[in-house]
Amino acid sequence: MAKVKPFKGLRPPRELITQVASRPYDVLSSEEARKEAEGNEKSLYHIIKPEIDFEPGTDEHDPKVYDKAVANFKMFQEKGWLVQDEKEHYYIYAQTMDGRTQYGIVVAANVADYMEGRIKKHELTRRDKEEDRMKHVRINNANVEPVFFAFPENPTLEGIIKKVAAGTPEYDFVAPDGFGHTFWVINDDEITRQITEEFAKIPYLYIADGHHRSAAAALVGDEKAKANPHHTGNEEYNFFLAVCFPESHLKIIDYNRVVKDLNGLTEEQFLDKVRENFIVEEKCADEPYRPCALHNFSLYLGGKWYSLTAREGTYNDSDPIGVLDVTISSDLILRDILGILDLRSDKRIDFVGGIRGLGELKRRVDSGEMKMALALYPVSMKQLINIADTGNIMPPKTTWFEPKLRSGLVIHKLDD
Repeated sequence: MAKVKPFKGLRPPRELITQVASRPYDVLSSEEARKEAEGNEKSLYHIIKPEIDFEPGTDEHDPKVYDKAVANFKMFQEKGWLVQDEKEHYYIYAQTMDGRTQYGIVVAANVADYMEGRIKKHELTRRDKEEDRMKHVRINNANVEPVFFAFPENPTLEGIIKKVAAGTPEYDFVAPDGFGHTFWVINDDEITRQITEEFAKIPYLYIADGHHRSAAAALVGDEKAKANPHHTGNEEYNFFLAVCFPESHLKIIDYNRVVKDLNGLTEEQFLDKVRENFIVEEKCADEPYRPCALHNFSLYLGGKWYSLTAREGTYNDSDPIGVLDVTISSDLILRDILGILDLRSDKRIDFVGGIRGLGELKRRVDSGEMKMALALYPVSMKQLINIADTGNIMPPKTTWFEPKLRSGLVIHKLDD
């Protein structure tokens, strides 16, 4: 069963929240972070992307960059830009995009739950990325950025969310990208007790986004446990920062592909090969075609939009991985026709989050940078949970969650 606890959050004063809060470290480049933080000494980028405090081109993995993160984190606390709560709290965090709001409960999740598989994952992690985030957690002795979890429906927790959200928020602002962020501090001890008890009834939590941060946080906590001869399991390092959303609140959006060449084929030769496994229909060139159902794809090639529908027998709906459109397109188009064998390393392919729209796919092809684009129908939360429950791993670049969690609303220190 899931073990969570309240914690003494380290947070910006209300009047500084818009200056401190930032996008997550892994959704923008160093130069983009430098630009967003320009003229703002209070931006969290100075802690999570501290290379912006050095000359452009400075390696973000240089030891002096990690040291700068520590110095900046200390300075933020000394100057009162981050202040620790006096008592342990849970928090409610709401995000609003396109008129839709999703509500999560901010908790300290349990390291042992991750290590023992009660926090389930659906993606592989890379050791180099894990180690980068582990260094950041170690040197700051804190989870500066949260991870993004989902949990099965729980009426009691839904009721708590509604009750707390009816009150006055601590923070309420719209970020520069147009997404709304609202944050409540739970001060009621009875509600705090209920949250802990209800999560203890939930068998599994699911990583929606932040696999590398989850691994890094858990591995550092495990390191600290093994290094402490007086370890009890109750120390703060046994927990890490997470925002847990009811699965029904979450919506996965499409994660699309663009490819640089047709592997030596002409456009017509390529389409002929595609027709072997797909029903191909040319669509109106003036309007982007969006996939309308599972196993239906959108292809942009040569200034034209096409609908591709996988033929019966080319997929396996009883296989949690085989049913995925990312598997069908990866096997039957990218691998068999275009010779792209490794989505993680092949330089001929790139990935475009659906938040950028189909127009971004068209732009990259029309510019000559890419030869073709492939848009996919989004994966469902049901599919994600089924894959995690069966111990399977999704192919690379399958899910895209939006909006991303805003960093800097609350931080979890590994000592209290």
